[in-house]
Amino acid sequence: MPINLKQFPFGASLEEEAFTFIEEHAKFISIPKNNILFYQGDICEDVLFLTKGEVRLYIQDKGIESIELYILKEGEQCIVNIASTISDTNAIATAETITDIEGYILNKESIKKLYTLSYVYQSYIFSLYTIRMADLATLINDIKFKKLDIRLLEWLQKRSEKRLKITHEEIANSLGSSRVVISRTLKELEKRGKVILHRGSIEVL
Repeated sequence: MPINLKQFPFGASLEEEAFTFIEEHAKFISIPKNNILFYQGDICEDVLFLTKGEVRLYIQDKGIESIELYILKEGEQCIVNIASTISDTNAIATAETITDIEGYILNKESIKKLYTLSYVYQSYIFSLYTIRMADLATLINDIKFKKLDIRLLEWLQKRSEKRLKITHEEIANSLGSSRVVISRTLKELEKRGKVILHRGSIEVL
C-alpha cells in the first residue's frame, strides 16, 4: 500500500529522496484503543507517523495521579517519541491510544538516517519543540493560576462532542486531579447551568 504523507505538515515539501526512503523503510501498523505504545521511562525504538486516530500523552507520579500533556491527532508526530528514539533517552511521558489507530513506524536507525537526510524533516522536528513547549507553558500556567472549575469547563468545551461519553475518573486523569474532586466540581458546574450530568455522559451547555 503506497504511503500518503500529505496530511503531515512536511508532506508536501519533503525531498524526493527522503520520501523514497520513508516509503522503503516504513511499516504499517494498526493498534486498538486503550493500548500503551510506550511507558514513561522507556527508551523508544520506533517513531510513529499517525495517520488515523488519537493518542494521549501523560505524565504520572508514582502510578497514582496523572497529568495530560497533549492529545496526538492524525497527521501529527509525538516529540516525546522522537526525542527518546533519536537520543536514546528515557521517554518523559506515557503514550496510550484513546481510539483505534493506524499509521507507520520507522525504527531507530531509519529515523536517525531520515533526520540527517532531510532538511525539511529536521525543520519540522524543531517546529514540534516550539509548539509543545508553548503547550507545556500553557499547562503550567493553568495548573498554577486557574481554579479547577475553570480548567474543567475549558477542557470540556474543547472536546468536539457536546455530549461526552466519559467517566469522572478519565477526566481526573487528564487534569491531574482525583475522581472525588472532579465529581464535586461537576455537580457545582451543573448547579450553575454549565453542564448536565447524565449516567455515563456529560452534556456541555
